[in-house]
Amino acid sequence: MKRRLLIIIALLLSAFVVCAQTTEEKREKRKGLTVKEWNENQATKTRFLDHVTKYDANGFKIEEIEYANYGQKSRVTFEYNTVGKCIKEVEYDSRNKPVRIRKFEYYPDGSKKKQYNYFPNGKLETVKEFEYIFDNKQ
Repeated sequence: MKRRLLIIIALLLSAFVVCAQTTEEKREKRKGLTVKEWNENQATKTRFLDHVTKYDANGFKIEEIEYANYGQKSRVTFEYNTVGKCIKEVEYDSRNKPVRIRKFEYYPDGSKKKQYNYFPNGKLETVKEFEYIFDNKQ
């Protein structure tokens, strides 16, 4: 039984290392990257910008802009803490005015603990708490 438990722990740790490397590798490839998504109307053959995603020098997503036929539909900016967790998101409307602000707290293991939702004026609207329940029936 102890041997089986040690094997399971070793497999989980190795899977975690592989995932961490994969995430790090992905972030490395995104450093300073801007991704533009284009659509083409098949009837008119008109090409238009649909979505833009920007990454900073560390490979973290810092901005997402969604476009419609009239221009910018929405925009979201992201801020991160020193360990790379998103701590703040600000959503803007088509006129580039803030409509929603979200701030996040994390547990020591990196999983999300709380999400604070604010009105544009900074007044707290709601708080979402995250609960993690593992099904041990395996």
